[in-house]
Amino acid sequence: MSVIIAGERSGVGKTTVTLTLLASLRRRDRLVQSFKVGPDYIDPMFHQHVTGRACRNLDPVLTSEAYIQQCFALHSQVSEYALVEGVMGLFDGIGHGQEKQKSTDFASTAHIARLLDLPVVLVIDCSRLSGSVAAIAHGYQSFDPRIKIAGVVLNRVGSDRHLSLLKDSLERLQLPILGVVRRQDNITIPDRHLGLVPTAELPELNALIDRLADLGDTCFDWQHLLPLLKSEPLAHSSHPPHPPFFIRIAVARDRAFNFYYQDNLDLLQNLGAELVFWSPLEDAGIPKDVQGMYFGGGFPEVFAQQLAENISVRDAVKTAILKGMPTVAECGGLMYLCKQIIDFEGKSWSMAGVLPTSAVMGGRLTLGYRRAVALQDNLLLKVGTTVYGHEFHRSRLTLTPTQPLFETSRYDCEENMGCEGWGLPANVYASYVHLHWGESREIPQRFIKQCKS
Repeated sequence: MSVIIAGERSGVGKTTVTLTLLASLRRRDRLVQSFKVGPDYIDPMFHQHVTGRACRNLDPVLTSEAYIQQCFALHSQVSEYALVEGVMGLFDGIGHGQEKQKSTDFASTAHIARLLDLPVVLVIDCSRLSGSVAAIAHGYQSFDPRIKIAGVVLNRVGSDRHLSLLKDSLERLQLPILGVVRRQDNITIPDRHLGLVPTAELPELNALIDRLADLGDTCFDWQHLLPLLKSEPLAHSSHPPHPPFFIRIAVARDRAFNFYYQDNLDLLQNLGAELVFWSPLEDAGIPKDVQGMYFGGGFPEVFAQQLAENISVRDAVKTAILKGMPTVAECGGLMYLCKQIIDFEGKSWSMAGVLPTSAVMGGRLTLGYRRAVALQDNLLLKVGTTVYGHEFHRSRLTLTPTQPLFETSRYDCEENMGCEGWGLPANVYASYVHLHWGESREIPQRFIKQCKS
């Protein structure tokens, strides 16, 4: 058993409510496993900071329905409590399936709730409504009979009188109120051009988490919530040990590069790779005795000056790649391998210079799931292989590759999104498309094979 924290739309406070629950549970020394619906990287960072356990993404586009069920079963059974944070509004998904049987809530929070047979706790933003709350709750309660709404959390409640009006309206529905969160002036998580500011950049984060825990201790109906959150740990609730490591892969992880799916890192380790975490911002060079490099996404544009000033690392990365070291670079990692990053103010900062193009920051957001077909054999994929990924960036490249990795299209329709991705030198895989390898073990297998050769 577990519950999914869902919103009636984006921006209602799902993440704040989820973190408040997690912080209060951890204050009680409870072992909690969290999950996040969708491709998001940043919310899971906050989950992990609170729980001390890697949050797992549940995304049927990037993986599959079966993988989601397996992932949830595996990780929820090694903890005392489990909690899933949804994405957007409860029924907000994407088109999927044949035209006559097309689903519009595929990959939505509701879809995951049905897959895992979990009840939903609905977060409602009450800041601009009173009696209408019942109509909203009733609509969500009755829209899909396969979804069980366990109760609601009333967020941004303004006063005792406001709460009384909300309760009176909801009484006829006999829908439990599992939490009441008053308007909070001292709890704000800063954001910027791609969402929340990551945890590594928030020096006051622990104080914020303490305030959330204080709030959580008093704002929830724990008597009803705890049984919903309770999972059933296995008697032998531990993961098998990793096999002996036979190669070392340098994984860039710092404030500039921190977008990684934990499942991808686990797969590399399970296949025999020792992951050596390092910082292109702070270190003087790449780690010694490594046979491969992995640069995830992140915010290199925010730290472009510091990256540019670390000349020894830039030179070491370029030298290693030109000597043939297999290197995976996704989104922010791709930007780091370019000649330059040109930031929002138009300032140019030198990068590793492996790719003959520059990344220019702009106001236009490129966002969405992608179907990508490999146009050539490359470091991770054979020609003709189809993969599904996600793009989320505000940069563009000044030069398109002459021999791109992929032809891409939107996931939910046939709209062509053009060709992208760099595979030259041949030991480089650089793409804006973020991939989850959970259903594509051949990807990390191929990467490790190239590192060994």
